[in-house]
Order: sequence, then C-alpha cells, then structure tokens
Amino acid sequence: MYPKVYVYLERIYENARYLNNLCNNYGVNIVGVTKVVCAEPHIAQTFVDSGISILGDSRIQNIKNMIDNGIKAEYMLLRIPMLSELDNVVRFVDYTLISELKTARTLGEVSKFFNKKIKVIYMVDIGDLREGVWFDNAVSEVSEALNIKGIEVVGIGTNLGCFGGVIPSKDNMQKLLDIKSEIEKNTGIILSVVSGGTSATLPLIEDKNLPKGINQFRLGESIICGTDATNRRIVPGTRQDAIVLEAEIVEIKEKPSVPYGKIGHDAFGRKPSFIDQGMRLKGILAVGEQDISPSTTYPLDDKDIEVLHASSDHMIIDLTKSKFKYKVGDKIRFTLGYSSVLRAFTSSYVEKVIL
Repeated sequence: MYPKVYVYLERIYENARYLNNLCNNYGVNIVGVTKVVCAEPHIAQTFVDSGISILGDSRIQNIKNMIDNGIKAEYMLLRIPMLSELDNVVRFVDYTLISELKTARTLGEVSKFFNKKIKVIYMVDIGDLREGVWFDNAVSEVSEALNIKGIEVVGIGTNLGCFGGVIPSKDNMQKLLDIKSEIEKNTGIILSVVSGGTSATLPLIEDKNLPKGINQFRLGESIICGTDATNRRIVPGTRQDAIVLEAEIVEIKEKPSVPYGKIGHDAFGRKPSFIDQGMRLKGILAVGEQDISPSTTYPLDDKDIEVLHASSDHMIIDLTKSKFKYKVGDKIRFTLGYSSVLRAFTSSYVEKVIL
C-alpha cells in the first residue's frame, strides 16, 4: 500500500545516542519524546536502547500502548492533564507536567485513592505564552503546590518555541533558575529538576551557553528528524533520513504554471499565489495534507523536483527540471520535517514499514 513511511531504527538510534551523550556530558538528562511518531513501540524501544530512561508523550493512550508493548521505562505526560483523565494519569504515568493548582489538588486526591504519589513538574511561562504560570506569579503558585498532599513537586519546567516561537536563550534559562532559587528560599524545599525545554534549547549546549542547573531536556524532533524547527536548522551531528516517505505518481501532464480563472481560496482557506513560468511538467502524487505537510516534505533522490502544493489527498510536484523520465506508477521518496512526520504517523492511510 502506498504511501509508505520507512522507519530506519538504526538511524534513530544514532541520533538518540549522539544527543543523549551530548546532553549528559553537560549534566542534562533527556526525556525521549515519542508523540510525533504516536509512540510507535519499535521506535520507543530504540530510544530506551540508546540509554534514554524516561519517555514522554502527550497522550495517555500512547503511554498505555508503550506499557502494553513491554517498553521498560519511566513515563512522563507532556500535555497538562485534563481533570477527566486523572485516574489514568495515576495508573500509567510516573511524571506529569502541571500548570493549575486545581489540577494539582485533584491529582493529589486521586493519587491518595490509588496509594501512589505522582511526581510533578510545575510549568512556568517565561514568555512563549503556551502552558505555565506566568513567571511573575511563579514563586507563590509553585510554593503553594509544594504543600499539596498526594503529589511530589520535583521541579519546574518551561516550554519555548512551540506557540510564540520564543527562542531559548541564556537569559530566559537563567530566569527559570532564579525562580527555582526563590522557591527553594521561600519553602526550604529543594527542587531536583529544572526542565529547560525542547530541541530548540540544544544550541545553548552546543555553544556552551546553557546556565548550570538546567538539567532536563524533552527531545523528540531532534532525535526523529534531526531538525530544530524553532531555529530553522539541521541539528549538528544528526541524520535527517531516519523517516522516509515513498509516494506513487498518479498523473503526469504539461500544464500552465498559473491557474486559469479568478483565484479564490484553496480547500484549507488559504489564498495561493503563483509565478508565471509558462508551461511546466507536473506530477500528482497520491498523498496529501491529510498525510503530510507539503512545506516539510523534501525530495530525497531527485533534488530537481519541486513540491508545489497539496490538497487533502493530492500533492502536486514540478518535474520540469528533473533529468529523470518519470511515468505514472513510479514512486518518489522524500525526507520529512516535524509536521510531516506527525501527520504521516497519525494518518491511517500511510503504511509504516519498520526497518
């Protein structure tokens, strides 16, 4: 069945091992984030084989699936939990991120019912405007959370780059450490974890600018894709071909480069723009936005192919400059960025082949 994604476990292992060593040498432990691949068990096991001992995911269902498949690790729930799922959080999770006192108190009550104390990392928003208590209020709110029975607040964390696109820096990491110090001074309780972010924080280690005391990164994109979307870069020392898409050509025809008629919006509400390049040789692949993101789908074997656009189930490519003579039924391979990997693994229409 096409389209397919080929998963090269050895390449994922190389990336995970390299990044784990890089971070450990700087005193930083890695949480291996499996959400982009829907916690595919072979990939999760490869993370563990590389030396990563904590696996993180945003979905309880994914964590349960890894446990059911015998993946021996500690588990962290990355998305702040819904009140309606706290029973399952206690049953299946070792660590959870929290950003609401109400959630923390309810979790404490549920934990006591199950006679299990959940470790909590309280999230602090230091500028990206996603989850977390705003940094001005963090000391008082986290100090209050430390008194909640049934949970153990082991540290604080932050998320950068995912919503506001804020780039991690020495200054905002130091701000997180200053908040930790104030909390400890205020409560007398030592926090063992400062979770400094995601793949976007790696440049601070590479440039030796990460303040001492940041001791945890939550990494997924850099391991799976070898990229860092926030900083728009390839992560040095990693491979970008651990996940490869193969799609089949269903049409090849010469067509104008500009549509004929009044241009409105496409199926996703976007208004496309075009440059008149005359007649072009165009191909259509049987894959679309339901399966990938065309802006993060990159031709692997033929760099002269240009990805133009996609609808929900067709991707249009320009073959004009290619030296190959493609025909209907041929397959074309692509490497994938983060958003495309996420869609491909979520889509039931893409076959996953483990190599």
